[in-house]
Amino acid sequence: MDEKTVAVGGQEVAFLQSTGRERPVVFVHGNSSSSRTWRRLIEGPFGQRFRCLALDLPGHGRSALASDHSAYSLPGYAAVLAGFAVALAADDAVIVGWSLGGHVAIEAAPALPRAAGFFVFGTPPVASAAQMTEAFLPNPALSIGFSADVSQNEALTYASCFTAPGSALPLDDFVADILRTDGAARAGLGASIGEGRFADEVEIVGTLGRPLAIVQGDGEQLISLSYLQQLAIPSLWRGAVQIIADAGHAPHEEVPQTFAGLLEQFVTDLG
Repeated sequence: MDEKTVAVGGQEVAFLQSTGRERPVVFVHGNSSSSRTWRRLIEGPFGQRFRCLALDLPGHGRSALASDHSAYSLPGYAAVLAGFAVALAADDAVIVGWSLGGHVAIEAAPALPRAAGFFVFGTPPVASAAQMTEAFLPNPALSIGFSADVSQNEALTYASCFTAPGSALPLDDFVADILRTDGAARAGLGASIGEGRFADEVEIVGTLGRPLAIVQGDGEQLISLSYLQQLAIPSLWRGAVQIIADAGHAPHEEVPQTFAGLLEQFVTDLG
């Protein structure tokens, strides 16, 4: 696996690249996370088969801080994702998004007409800021994800919501990513969402015309499954939200083999 950087619209974007040579798969991490979260997946058999590209969004991981804080928004991140895919000759990739990364993937979909399909989890498509109360469970830790200043204890509280209750998965890497993230990225994202500066994701997924997989852990602490299940998505893979057992908000880290198997099935189904 290689650690590289690429210039996207004047922004230095860090990314990981696997050794695989089959269909490209682009991974987009969640709020206050980084490409680190995908390492186990792209270093394993999945990454050895497929050309995996996992970027760090601006202000996250090894990527540079955004020189223009308007980049810390869903439209800003979507523009980076689309530019990244084009720059790496991967605009025909499968796009995988976790949490915030799933929203970024959906927002970027119209700008990626050649993308083969989309695979999102921990991501409820919403049409407006008001709809978030339906889409997200009433978990007070959510507010930490939009706070400029986050303490060690707050980072731990936020990270504890990423796994299923009672999970034995260590949280150290999650916490390190949270504390490393530019606080302005969290605050800017929160402000942009509150102001409604994002696309109508419900309309996008309702008219996507390309396969979309929506996945959820059965121990999810942040996202409403009932909300996801009532959405009208004609291109929904297998016609239903796919549930992963023994996992919460981060099944790719909690049950990586199960997650990789499901993702490989999706990619294979695309032909």
